[in-house]
Amino acid sequence: MKNPEQSVPQHWAIRFFTIWTGQAFSLFGSALVQFALIWWLTEKTGSAVVLTMATLVGMLPQVVLGPFAGAVVDRGNRRLIMMLADGSIAAFTLLLAWLFATGQAQVWHVYVILAIRALGGAFHFPAMSASTPLMVPEKHLTRISGMNQTLQGLMAMIAPPAGAMLIGVLSTQGVLMIDVVTAAIAILPLFFFNIPQPERQAREAHEEKPSLFSDVREGFRYVRSWPGLMAILGMAFFLNFLLTPTGSLMPLLITKHFGKGALEFGLMDSVSGLGMIIGGLTLSIWGGFKKRVVTSLTGIVGIGAGVMLSGAAPAGLFWLAVVGSALSSFMSPITNGPLGAILQANVRPDMQGRVMALVNSVATAMTPLGLMIAGPFSDLFGIRAWYWVAGLLTILMGLAGFFLPAVMNVENNREGAADLPVQAALTSAD
Repeated sequence: MKNPEQSVPQHWAIRFFTIWTGQAFSLFGSALVQFALIWWLTEKTGSAVVLTMATLVGMLPQVVLGPFAGAVVDRGNRRLIMMLADGSIAAFTLLLAWLFATGQAQVWHVYVILAIRALGGAFHFPAMSASTPLMVPEKHLTRISGMNQTLQGLMAMIAPPAGAMLIGVLSTQGVLMIDVVTAAIAILPLFFFNIPQPERQAREAHEEKPSLFSDVREGFRYVRSWPGLMAILGMAFFLNFLLTPTGSLMPLLITKHFGKGALEFGLMDSVSGLGMIIGGLTLSIWGGFKKRVVTSLTGIVGIGAGVMLSGAAPAGLFWLAVVGSALSSFMSPITNGPLGAILQANVRPDMQGRVMALVNSVATAMTPLGLMIAGPFSDLFGIRAWYWVAGLLTILMGLAGFFLPAVMNVENNREGAADLPVQAALTSAD
């Protein structure tokens, strides 16, 4: 059962891509700030503990508060939430720029700003994701997901060298001010274009508006009642546990196994970014198989093969590891893009924010555990062992998905979720 056909205007592309372009500028500014702050922490402290803490404070708000942020998105005006999220992030970034300019910036200041930026992202991501299917015809959702994946690849490839160049010519506060400007660029189109959104209605005329906690519980019930989504969430949970450490261990694989240095590490990063860009463009043009989940499962198998190839490459064949990294990066958009489109096309409009936030929180939650286990495991069995295990299990999981009815019929087995009380009617935001 699909969502009701949306009244997408004939000239939908003008509105959507104007908003999307503004958001792309904001993401680029955020990537520059992330690079600048991590570099400042590295130079200021040289501490691995400090950098690990920076990663955690930039992750935990989305994991812990994501489901509540999703509920707020479903209850409120999504356009206003996006404006407030971008605006709040810009305001606190401006405050941090002032602290740097006056020589008062401390490590804990950076921690606080990273946490606030992550909190803003916890609201912004579900708001934009939930708004997309209300602005884009259903048949184009997979292609739009491919474009988003391409954008991520571009950021991964361009932001680090751009950030390094800017740090060489600008002060830290100068780089922070770029993010303030790009946030303004993202907010500006939202003053001129509305975003359709579901209007929540009480189940009964006499019934009061449900509490925020009730909305969060309803989001969990909605996900639990959808067998295919539960199966995919379980796969995402385990895949993040397996695959996130492969990126963190890459510097050690390059230096200890291949005996290479910073130049080769930079090459690996660039090739990974390029692979993601090409994968995203491929999905944007191709659109994937007619059955979206088949595209995603194929991508999972490809990611596993790439990871295994990187770990299996002999010490004298560094180029083989580069090919493996390119393959897994190429397959990342092929995996993630269709999954996002499945959710956008099938999740009830008034549940989009909660489901998107919940999926993001669950997938991200395994990252710290994966990093905690992968380190000691690699010390005990060798760096390459994690790549072998992660790659093989990823391949097996992707292949198993083809034989699981709940996964293969994910777009048709949401009857339980569909039977939950409907509280939405599609309207146009002012």
